[in-house]
Amino acid sequence: MKWGTKYGPEYVNRLYGMVRRHLSGDFNFVCLTDDGHGIRPEVQCLPIPPLNLHLKPGQRDGAWKKLTTFEADLHGLRGTALFLDLDVVVVGSLDGFFTQPGEFLIIHDYPRFWRFGERIVGNSSVYRFALGAHADVLAHFRGHMGEVQREYRNEQEFLSHFLHRQGKLSYWPAAWCPSFKYHCIPAWPTNYWKPPFVPPDARIVIFHGEVNPPDALAGKRNKRFAHIQPALWVGEAWKA
Repeated sequence: MKWGTKYGPEYVNRLYGMVRRHLSGDFNFVCLTDDGHGIRPEVQCLPIPPLNLHLKPGQRDGAWKKLTTFEADLHGLRGTALFLDLDVVVVGSLDGFFTQPGEFLIIHDYPRFWRFGERIVGNSSVYRFALGAHADVLAHFRGHMGEVQREYRNEQEFLSHFLHRQGKLSYWPAAWCPSFKYHCIPAWPTNYWKPPFVPPDARIVIFHGEVNPPDALAGKRNKRFAHIQPALWVGEAWKA
């Protein structure tokens, strides 16, 4: 899914290239977008369904748009869908993401030392579902927008709790989707001379927070008093 100007068409084209290299057999690659200019012809570009989100002046709609993937009829698409954020880097086979048991699968959000109790929230950088099977998620959001936004910080928190209450939420094996900033950067002070690495059994590296793939490749971290060496493996993997 691509909207606005933060990510250009090169992100879509690289994501397609990574999927083609790491997924066996035939597949349909769809980009829901408001601008298909510059996107390679193998990608099917379709409009993002309207969310009808009522925003206050200056308020961003953020990732709530992802919930439109749960339309009862998403442009007539059928089958199993694997949603991938544009800024992920694929480093291993994707076949298991289509065979892993579970009705709805998502990354188990990364633990923080200040959070206690049961962790339910998933990270929606990678999730799998049957198209049209969870239309009640979107219907509930559209019918209770104000309430949902007051109770939940973002779309992945709402989505996770909603499906958890229905007993439908499952998580990918933890090793499959490591966080670049939590799992790939060597511990201090070795991060000053050791480059970031790909953890064992990783399949999709998730970039969230202060580092994105071009930053990682350049050895740039958008955080004060933090340092990383260039992650040259990003350049080898993140290409069309």
